[in-house]
Amino acid sequence: MGDDDDFEYIYRFVTRDPWNANDRAANKDLLDHGTLSVAKFESDGTMRWIPLIAGEGPLSPEAGFKSQADVVLATRTAADLVGATPMDGPEGFIPHLGTGKLYVAMTENEDRLPKVEGGDEKEMVNIANPRSPNPHGHLLELAAPGGPEKPDYAADSFKWDVFILCGDPAKAEDQAMFHPATTSAGWFTDPDNLAVDPAGRLWVTTDGPPPEGITDSVYVMDTEGPGRALPKLFYIAPVGSEACSPTFTPDGSSVFLSIQHPGELRMADNEDATSMEDAGTDWPDFKPGMPARPSLVVLSRVNNDVVGS
Repeated sequence: MGDDDDFEYIYRFVTRDPWNANDRAANKDLLDHGTLSVAKFESDGTMRWIPLIAGEGPLSPEAGFKSQADVVLATRTAADLVGATPMDGPEGFIPHLGTGKLYVAMTENEDRLPKVEGGDEKEMVNIANPRSPNPHGHLLELAAPGGPEKPDYAADSFKWDVFILCGDPAKAEDQAMFHPATTSAGWFTDPDNLAVDPAGRLWVTTDGPPPEGITDSVYVMDTEGPGRALPKLFYIAPVGSEACSPTFTPDGSSVFLSIQHPGELRMADNEDATSMEDAGTDWPDFKPGMPARPSLVVLSRVNNDVVGS
């Protein structure tokens, strides 16, 4: 889970009991029992999951954690106390079942500060959030032990690396990191939701267009092989909206996308619209007097070919 705010954390909940595909009743209480943990990234390329358990370590009754309910209600404070790594707006989080790796999106953090002696450690750059400021966001790649055959997502530690640093590769100040063949239409900023399609490609939706005013869009790329981290523009969302939660049919021939708050921005200056009349679009109806509406769209290839290929 990503806590989508500046300097907040990545969490994980591991159930006490295993999921049983043949016993629906046994699965209904899985989230009632288990261990909540928070991520700490180390400079040696490992990431540790620190359990957040009332009464253990700094989470004492004196610190306000008399029961596990206090941990759930004051989770951010608990994560602060155990020394977790503050992140740049973590949100989307997806496992790649073909490789055993996980991908997590940091949307952005313009308040990230350089590392200086005597500064606020939480707000300064760290190994997993290396840019100051970070207006464009980035993607991390986490590798669970066990490899692609049997990844252990409940393990205490993972390996990790930066997969992409978002921004314009043509601008040195952006410090972007994509595949060298990324085109002027392929780079993106503000990654938000993630998905992996049946063919194993990573899909990224964005939330917060770059300064040039590019509308939020959907991108697709390989995670392995010669096309690793080479994004390609797949779909441009309506003005003022964000495209969310890509989901696929089992054969990969169609992708479903949620389109949130279309028309939220004015077309003229990319500022917040204040009325129906100055909204950037009246999608999807395009009828006088009908406001823009959030919608669910489905995109399919002709002859049921795989989307994104």
